[in-house]
Amino acid sequence: MGSFLYFIISSLLSLLIFAIFANAIISWLVAFDVINLRNQVVYNIAKFLDAVTRPILAPFQRIIPPLGGVDISPIIVLLILQGIKTYLLPMAFAPLMALLG
Repeated sequence: MGSFLYFIISSLLSLLIFAIFANAIISWLVAFDVINLRNQVVYNIAKFLDAVTRPILAPFQRIIPPLGGVDISPIIVLLILQGIKTYLLPMAFAPLMALLG
């Protein structure tokens, strides 16, 4: 049971990391006119990714100002999420795994 819960939380963190990465790439492609938000499919994907990542990114965007017009908050959030997934999550689940055997 503990390993399944660990798998679910780790997978959700991986999906969130992917969504933040994809959102950043789409925003760059839109900014450089490689893709256009008038395309309905692109618009729906961008809107979905923004809805998923905005609650995580917004607090960091309020704290960290853009550097030279570039928003570095996704990089900071990606580093934090990767640290949680790699270091904190195994430490949090170690006692549970030891207890369950």
